[in-house]
Amino acid sequence: MSGDGGTMPAGEVRATPIPATAHAHADLGPDRAQYGLAAVLAVIGVWTVVDSAGLGPGFADQAVQPGAFGWVIGSSLVVLAAILAVATARGDRPEAESGEDVDLDQSTDWRTLAGLAGVLVATVALIDWLGWAIVGALLFAGAATVLGNRHWVRNLLIGAVLSVASWYGFYVGLGIPIPAGVLDGIL
Repeated sequence: MSGDGGTMPAGEVRATPIPATAHAHADLGPDRAQYGLAAVLAVIGVWTVVDSAGLGPGFADQAVQPGAFGWVIGSSLVVLAAILAVATARGDRPEAESGEDVDLDQSTDWRTLAGLAGVLVATVALIDWLGWAIVGALLFAGAATVLGNRHWVRNLLIGAVLSVASWYGFYVGLGIPIPAGVLDGIL
């Protein structure tokens, strides 16, 4: 066989490469990995529902009791596991992504990763002392700054609004006490 696309000797068969997308839809049987994922979802969902049943009652004036969230999330996981198992049994397979916004030729940005890890460690270390309203603002501003945003004052203001709103949402709206820290008595 010549490399310039010329004639082939008699009896030789030229192999034509099959595109990768054609392999994805070949009849390969059920995807066992999807069954595994469905099983893990079901186990986590059942465990969440059972664990939620053991939660004690909340406050008498609380509209939503603490176990309600576990029931909703756990039940949703079990339903999603069943849907995934049925879809897998029907032969549905996930499609490979055609591309990502990630440049795979670049190495990991360890400086950014270390900065984000530092912000999270500082959040965990300071939340009991400073409280969520302050630490949440620092968390947002620190993460935004590490990821490249240079508007520090705006980051702190946005972080403060979000953290105070979420503090009131949990503490007043849901009745879940979140540390107020140095702002105890002010919030």
